[in-house]
Amino acid sequence: MLVLRCKAPNIHLLFSHGNFVKHLPVSKLRTFRCAGTNTKTFTTVTADLNSSCFEALTSRQKEQINLYVDALLQWNQKMNLTAVKEANEVRERHIKDSLSILPPLLNSYSLHCNTLCDNLRVVDVGTGPGLPGLVLAIACPGWEVTLVESMNKRCVFLKHAVGLMGLSNVQVVRERAENLGQDHCFREQFDVAVARAVAEMRILAEYCLPLVRVGGLFVAAKGHDPHEEVRKAERAIKLMGASILEFCSVESQSPYGRRTAIICLKDCSTPAKYPRDPGIPTKVPI
Repeated sequence: MLVLRCKAPNIHLLFSHGNFVKHLPVSKLRTFRCAGTNTKTFTTVTADLNSSCFEALTSRQKEQINLYVDALLQWNQKMNLTAVKEANEVRERHIKDSLSILPPLLNSYSLHCNTLCDNLRVVDVGTGPGLPGLVLAIACPGWEVTLVESMNKRCVFLKHAVGLMGLSNVQVVRERAENLGQDHCFREQFDVAVARAVAEMRILAEYCLPLVRVGGLFVAAKGHDPHEEVRKAERAIKLMGASILEFCSVESQSPYGRRTAIICLKDCSTPAKYPRDPGIPTKVPI
């Protein structure tokens, strides 16, 4: 696995994983100082990588994606899994959008963490219909991906989709994140936690960071301008034992055309009292 960060325009990231190696175009990096933060300068990586990541999938992986899209739309007729109704729109708004966090995730992990990216243990908190975790499991078959969802009907769909696609690297867990974070079988057992469209950042920090090992990453997929939300979450992130590493801006089919991956590094163990009891993080955010 090798992901290179380049500061000059028109330089390429060498994106290597599993069965494919892909040269992906990256725009010039720029830096800025986050509002309310006096000591840390964050990097924004602006990259049109989601389509390239999709094209880099093998024929078998694309077949699995098609099976997933078809199942999602079929099951969506009897339960509320997504507001998107057309297959092409699912690919653009869900599949490619989920893949868009992969290059910044791999880039940050290769630069800041202590293990290789080939066999990561990844947890997707509040996965819903499997986004982004199920898509990442397809793209990275060497990863062990745990999908966490509290609603039984969604878990039934996820297990159906996993079996349909023949995925052996996915575990579906029906549980609330607050309970899972206090379970020693899951607490601080993952290299990376991801979350997309689940809750605001200060709540997500309490859901996700207790599950991440010291030295691992928490990646939250957010909107085009999450800086105020992240500023409010700085205390929660610190209390959970982490620090904000960088903001990565990627192309998206969202209304503003961009999504931001907020990447946090787990610096030390989360205090035992976190996460708090189910429902408390939402009712009384840190």
